[in-house]
Amino acid sequence: MRSTVYREKALLVGILLDENAPGARDPGRPDPPADDAGLPGPARLDPLEELEQLVTTAGAEIRGRILQRRRRPDPATGVGSGKVREIAQRAGALGCDLVIFDNELSAGQVRNLEKALDRKVIDRTEVILDIFATHARSNQAKLQVELAQLEYALPRLRNLWTHLGQMVAGHGSLMGGIGTRGPGEQQIEVDRRLARDRIIDLKREIARIEARKRREVSARAVNFTVALVGYTNAGKSTLMNALTGAGVLVEDKLFSTLDTKTRAWMLPGRQKVLLSDTVGFIRNLPHHLVASFHATLEEVREANLLLHVVDASHPEAVAQVAAVRSVLGALDCTGQQTIGVLNKSDRVGDALALRVLERDFPEAVACSAKTGEGLDALCAAVERAIAGRFVEMTLAVPAGEGKVFADLARFGQILERRYDDGIAHLRARVPIREAGKFERFKM
Repeated sequence: MRSTVYREKALLVGILLDENAPGARDPGRPDPPADDAGLPGPARLDPLEELEQLVTTAGAEIRGRILQRRRRPDPATGVGSGKVREIAQRAGALGCDLVIFDNELSAGQVRNLEKALDRKVIDRTEVILDIFATHARSNQAKLQVELAQLEYALPRLRNLWTHLGQMVAGHGSLMGGIGTRGPGEQQIEVDRRLARDRIIDLKREIARIEARKRREVSARAVNFTVALVGYTNAGKSTLMNALTGAGVLVEDKLFSTLDTKTRAWMLPGRQKVLLSDTVGFIRNLPHHLVASFHATLEEVREANLLLHVVDASHPEAVAQVAAVRSVLGALDCTGQQTIGVLNKSDRVGDALALRVLERDFPEAVACSAKTGEGLDALCAAVERAIAGRFVEMTLAVPAGEGKVFADLARFGQILERRYDDGIAHLRARVPIREAGKFERFKM
């Protein structure tokens, strides 16, 4: 797997299909003037903005950008021979040694482009994988990223060792022995076999991690669990720090958080919950990553409540919400109770845009994790969600029933307590599913 070397000089290329191109939905309306990079006019959203953020996060220097509108991608190069010549001229003039496409390219398209451009060519998926590889810190994250990289790279492996020719079985020190003589293997075939073997080993190891993760998450089932989900850079880590004082890393970069972090969150009503900050999502998130990060996202699948954090100030907030919901659907999390958190509301200049988001999230809470505005309302919304899963019980428990007191402390919350002749008179809040344990002490 090739990685984006620090400070490579990149030319960005995007292919806008007809249905996505500015003005394409209204054939009678001409497109606005384009700038010298082929971008639509300033009143339009920049279709390469997110790729630019990804490439900057990966560490490359962006020298230029090119857009092409097409009915469909060219099978050989994605952009067609004329545009390939334009890209080659532009890359040469700007001194670019790397060309990055916003669209996913096939192995054949990459080979054809690199041959025609005489430069390294990668696509959006490879940039995302590179960022994940750079930001992976835990052993679990590193294994998951390696698996995603290998699964992506396997069909794209090329024979970079043609000078070796064939590794002929039975000759030299590489291979030999009775029963192994034959035509041998090309080096690329050896690499593919090694990659497939490594993929099998990684899947076994990640399966063990998933099993352990499920046990860890199940052990937390006695607590009410809340998971933060959302588009990358929506402010989830800032929100977690504001709510729990966790000190989680906060950077204005895409995918600064890969490993799930869980902290205790004490609500104003003295209800303790566990809050988890998870990896951010993005549009067209490589399916290899979604599959590989199932273990990391176990907290999302098992959470009692999701807080879907949205950057309400982003011009494409609605599209980002759709992208997150798509990934949640891939994780079978569409049925979970969810509260929309319209973060960065202090930076929203258009009140109408905020109302559109509030309509998409009927019980959404507008807030700012940075200023603290609206966090009280968010806490109240979470407490209401918790209240729907708990029931208050008035109990009379003999002082000697130590296990009952332990179960109350473990599963619920004692709101009032008084003793009378060796009997504890309690008012407690317990999960509905655990209420049967205390029924015999009910008053």
